[in-house]
Amino acid sequence: MKENYGTIHFMLTGGTLDSTFDPSKDGIKTADKTLVPEYIEKLRLHNSFEFNTIFMKDSREIRYKDREKLLDELKKSPHKMIIITHGTYTMPDTGQHLKDHLPNNDKTIILIGSMIPLKGFDLSDAPFNLGYAVAKVQKLPAGVYLCMNGKVFDPDKVDKNKIEGRFEEI
Repeated sequence: MKENYGTIHFMLTGGTLDSTFDPSKDGIKTADKTLVPEYIEKLRLHNSFEFNTIFMKDSREIRYKDREKLLDELKKSPHKMIIITHGTYTMPDTGQHLKDHLPNNDKTIILIGSMIPLKGFDLSDAPFNLGYAVAKVQKLPAGVYLCMNGKVFDPDKVDKNKIEGRFEEI
């Protein structure tokens, strides 16, 4: 008999994690479709998963109405463990927005992203960040967190260090 480890709800919003190389721009662009469900399902984890694409955007294009849409989806989710994939440029802003607008939150909500896309690049940080978030969402108390670079951050006390290519506590 399979033990129930709980459902982890992934809310997908794009960002570098879900980007592909665009040779016409000599850079990356946010994909039209997420790769996260395919990746997670191949891991044969013990949890069950739900996946919802909220939008697929570079986080520099995320606006207030997008954060409100994400907030509405969070409120509707029956699950207590939620991972939000997000672009790294404005991840702290979204984390703060969610924290500010969920005062009686009883869910563990983790925002993650990556500096290198999940697919198409060697040595991407995306697989590690996804795995770290899956582990942490099962252990952290209810709240809103950012998980990057092997560390858990409070959205109010984190910044992206673009020179070092990692998140740091402020």
